[in-house]
Amino acid sequence: MSDKNSKKLRLTFCAGTGTVTGANFLLEGPLDKNGNLLEGEAGKKFLIDCGLTQGTKLADDVNWQDFQYDPASIDILFITHAHIDHIGRIPKLVHDGFRGKIVSTKATKDLALPMLMDTVGILGRDTADGLDEIYNEDTVKKIMNLWEGIDYHQKMNIAGGFQMSYKDAGHILGSGMLEVVFNGKKIVFTGDLGNSPSPILRDTEVVDDADYLVMESVYGDRNHESRDERNKMLERAIEENYKNKGVLIVPTFSLERSQELLYEINNFVENKQIPRMPIYFDSPLGIHLTEVYRKHTECFNENAKKLIASGDDIFTFPGLHVTLSTEDSKAIAESSNPKIIIAGSGMSNGGRIIHHEQRFLQHPENTFLLTGYQAVGTMGRMIEDGATHVMINGVDTKVRARVVKIAGYSGHKDSNHLLEFVSHMADKVKQIFVVMGEPKSSLFLVQKIRDNFALNATAPSVNDVVELEM
Repeated sequence: MSDKNSKKLRLTFCAGTGTVTGANFLLEGPLDKNGNLLEGEAGKKFLIDCGLTQGTKLADDVNWQDFQYDPASIDILFITHAHIDHIGRIPKLVHDGFRGKIVSTKATKDLALPMLMDTVGILGRDTADGLDEIYNEDTVKKIMNLWEGIDYHQKMNIAGGFQMSYKDAGHILGSGMLEVVFNGKKIVFTGDLGNSPSPILRDTEVVDDADYLVMESVYGDRNHESRDERNKMLERAIEENYKNKGVLIVPTFSLERSQELLYEINNFVENKQIPRMPIYFDSPLGIHLTEVYRKHTECFNENAKKLIASGDDIFTFPGLHVTLSTEDSKAIAESSNPKIIIAGSGMSNGGRIIHHEQRFLQHPENTFLLTGYQAVGTMGRMIEDGATHVMINGVDTKVRARVVKIAGYSGHKDSNHLLEFVSHMADKVKQIFVVMGEPKSSLFLVQKIRDNFALNATAPSVNDVVELEM
């Protein structure tokens, strides 16, 4: 029986279910006895994330459909972190009428500007579908004028009885779990949860008092190698590439993965663990984002802070070549082997990496190193799954290079650590909604939560609506 003083909120899973990408959740309330949103200042509509669904062309088409809600009716959009699958649809939201406030941590706000401008550079070229009218500099300026950055744990009180704050998710710089407190009860939206311990960032904070949990499940059905093992695997891949006089091709995400790899290779070089060879960081976006990392060292863990205080630039080292210009990028191909090329995009679905892949995938002395999740439909996923041929820029390209996967470099918690995260709130949480994962991952995690903790866990579908008793 419900408490006579309880109130209800409504949660709609607009996107980000049945798939890893495209996070978008609508929280409304309080509701009257008929289930309608209270009128006036008391009734609020909040969005949590507004990201692009990435992967196949079908997924791309979903992004240009109308929202399930009126963007002009949204009071505040809360952003968990700056990955494009969490912020990439904001330009369309603004284009379609949103004029409310956007809130995130300060680091997320600073990362969002270059991330959105990079998306403008890609999608803004599409005149056939009219995306140039949505993804342009003017829209990004409007977005940033609406955006407010707050500190971790800073309480934001909102008319109607809501209090919002962020805890550190440990996923990327600035990533935050959104805590929504209403009528003495708490809803937590995890965003993406970091694969702690990170070499650079603080660990994911403990949450032990959530009444409702909306959690990610990218690796809900499998576990990563340990940090020590992943370091050994990276060192081994570099050494074997050197012996083979080959090219180590590393498609990497410009945000977080690039900075983590630079940090790890910096340690290898300084400790003389790997032979000297040219290492190319061929990612203009990654280079700009690394500068944002340098600005927000308050988000770093104590070890990273100590290294910086000792005078160590943790993102650079002898042998590193940073290539901003197109001319410098093209020149990499002519440089002598062995060498390492780190470039975006992380799933090989665009960016400079595809030009290097077209040239170097065909040679057996080379190595193709995957260090992160590869969405279904992307070229990275095809190669991970064993494709012997891929189409690159309309050219049939043979895959003869050795393919190596290091799951431990994922920025997401694996299955065991997701369960550990849940364990801290197992005595309190009423219901868990498992989202942001492929169906097999989400459903596996749901079953493990049920089996381990006897909790009410479900994997919602797109457009599912639930009422939360607060």
